[in-house]
Amino acid sequence: MRSALRLLSAALLIGVLPPALASGGGMMPQAMPRIASPEQQARDLFNDGVGYVKKADKVDAEAAQATDAGKRERAGKDARARYASALGKFQQSLQRNPQLPEAWNYLGYTSRKLGNYADALTAYEKALALKPGYPDAIEYRGEAFLGVNRPEDAKQAYLDLFAGNRSLADKLLAAMKAWVATQRANPGGGDAASVDELDKWIQERAQISAQTAALTRAGTAAAWR
Repeated sequence: MRSALRLLSAALLIGVLPPALASGGGMMPQAMPRIASPEQQARDLFNDGVGYVKKADKVDAEAAQATDAGKRERAGKDARARYASALGKFQQSLQRNPQLPEAWNYLGYTSRKLGNYADALTAYEKALALKPGYPDAIEYRGEAFLGVNRPEDAKQAYLDLFAGNRSLADKLLAAMKAWVATQRANPGGGDAASVDELDKWIQERAQISAQTAALTRAGTAAAWR
């Protein structure tokens, strides 16, 4: 009996169990690993996708600032690959939980970044149907409207944001300014009169925004500093 106890103690010290115990005799049953719910799987995949987007946005910004054509092309290709990987994660997320508005919003974002504006607009509509008034989706959809030459809809998106989310409204207005500059650099790309009209509207809205900035909570705080 003492010999058996000594053998068992030695086995425990070196991490080796006798066959009888290793096979389960006298041992406590091991807990089964917990399987994540479809909702948790969807959230995990969504978070993975957001990680890809952040890296893609960083590389995309580097591509925009690059002065060397070769470097700009390589960075742009890298950014598109990362956006494509992110899009795949959002698609998988929505397969597990199609009721996740954030995933639809980012599906629209990555689709737009890859030039698929029709898919982007469909995704934004899904996000807004699930979460009416979703500010991020409104802003992203406004930029997508510009991509398909629908500046009037982009203007409405700006107005929808202006009352409730000035920072996103400003972001969309900056995108509209960039769109006007692109249209003027490519005269054959659109109606010059419409572009001029939008430019005038942008200037008016920028002036109104500056004049009313102090009426917002953030503007009031800034005025007192």
